[in-house]
Amino acid sequence: MAKGEARVLRPDRAQLQWDMIDLDGLLAGDHRARLVWRFVESLDLRAFYDLIKAREGEAGRPPPDPAVLVALWLYATLEGVGSARELDRLTQRDVAYRWLCGGVPVNYHGLSDFRVEHGGLLDRLLSESVAALMSEGLVDLEEVAIDGTKVRAAAGKGSFVTTEGLVQAERIAAERVARLKAEIDSDPGGSTRRKRAAEERAAHDLAARASKARAALERLKAEKAERARRHSKEETRKGEAKASLTDPEARFMRFADGAVRPGYNMQLAATHQGVIVAVMESDRRNDAGLAVPMVDNILRRYGRVPRRILVDTSYATVEDITALAGREQDPVVVYSPVPEERKDVKPDTLRRRAAARAKEPQAVKDWRRRMETAQAQAIYQRRRGIERVNAQTKNRGFGCLNLRGLFKARILALWHALAHNILVIARLRAVTP
Repeated sequence: MAKGEARVLRPDRAQLQWDMIDLDGLLAGDHRARLVWRFVESLDLRAFYDLIKAREGEAGRPPPDPAVLVALWLYATLEGVGSARELDRLTQRDVAYRWLCGGVPVNYHGLSDFRVEHGGLLDRLLSESVAALMSEGLVDLEEVAIDGTKVRAAAGKGSFVTTEGLVQAERIAAERVARLKAEIDSDPGGSTRRKRAAEERAAHDLAARASKARAALERLKAEKAERARRHSKEETRKGEAKASLTDPEARFMRFADGAVRPGYNMQLAATHQGVIVAVMESDRRNDAGLAVPMVDNILRRYGRVPRRILVDTSYATVEDITALAGREQDPVVVYSPVPEERKDVKPDTLRRRAAARAKEPQAVKDWRRRMETAQAQAIYQRRRGIERVNAQTKNRGFGCLNLRGLFKARILALWHALAHNILVIARLRAVTP
């Protein structure tokens, strides 16, 4: 080094060294990851541990602690991370995820499998966690708001085919399976055989998806034929029914921005405190007639139903209002706007409608009178809370699915419901004296 040249400490990346890392000291005391871990510690995860085959005193490699995997996915959901590969990378370089792992090794394959393998247990965790809040007096089912939100499916418009395209896809899949099977049997190379076997699995997967698409297509055709009986011209303009080869259960739906995309219609129910108490999946394009199934969903979870539900226009049909009010021991009062009368309706039409309404069930008449009062309007205004809940879940990535199928869409909804409730519970406990 020449005299007068700047003297600096230069990197030496070949030098071996020991690092002392205090994970707990690196994470702030009020960090959200600690909140997630406290929530997971409060859950009853015995059902997850019962599924583990590795036991003390027996051979077998132990898997990662289910509590760690649950915490990782809940925290990732809050952070808007929906990829198992991205979550795997974060567990190696991000302090919060490393703290949650606590040295437990994980990989993207195990993370991906865990997320979708335990739908029933996740459903139970949601019910049990909300029931615990009810026992503390932090949450009640006096009033529940219900709303549906469209989420985009992991399928492109080009994956939708008619019957002709489906027949062609099935033929190609069958030919590919037969060709690859013959190549595997005749190929002496081990590595080549493994490659051909992977290709054969992909071909079998295509055949399976084509089979599911055919079942979905037949169902869509039946629905289209039923609608054509009432609206023949409209159905004729829509053209032939189509099903997706990528996600056979996805359907074209009109979203809030007016665009038509492949998607699902996910239903959320939340208390006035903002706690999600139930989720329900649907491939229907509208919410009409889903009020009774959602109330039954809540009854299944908690053994009781809300005293009143707040729903959007047409969510609860006349039949729903009558059925919910007619429950002997637990009637449910529906708060939903009465559809406005068009001003260009002919007098004869108005007279016929008035005559028909005179014959409506008493529960429907009570609903119409109730919604004319200022008190009912004030109560209904609180329904805006469920729209905020839907917006928050979509801000965390629930608006666009990266998994395929209605069942997996429901599992993702459960993860989002649990993650959302963590923050709401923290807020409720902070304001409770």
